[in-house]
Amino acid sequence: MDINLNDTLKALSNPVRLDIMHWLKDPCRHFPHLNTDLEETGVSVSIIQAKAQLSQSTISSYLALLSRAHLVTSHRSGGWTYYKRNEKAIERVIQQLSTMM
Repeated sequence: MDINLNDTLKALSNPVRLDIMHWLKDPCRHFPHLNTDLEETGVSVSIIQAKAQLSQSTISSYLALLSRAHLVTSHRSGGWTYYKRNEKAIERVIQQLSTMM
């Protein structure tokens, strides 16, 4: 997986996308009403959409951008798509940034 730092920084340039990354870092804390193992399964688009209070299409486009930047991973189960942070890619971004600064 090749990390493009420009794509990553663009994906993180929006406050709501930053919020999503923050929420997904500790999903049990930010989505305590869910009774599933959020660390394992991830969080569905509809749950993220409800917390962000934006349209489903806006949240889907935000998550697609974060996914193209390799910051999140997704998987489908039935009619639902679940998202989690891609910690390995995030670590690579942090390493790239640290060598540049």
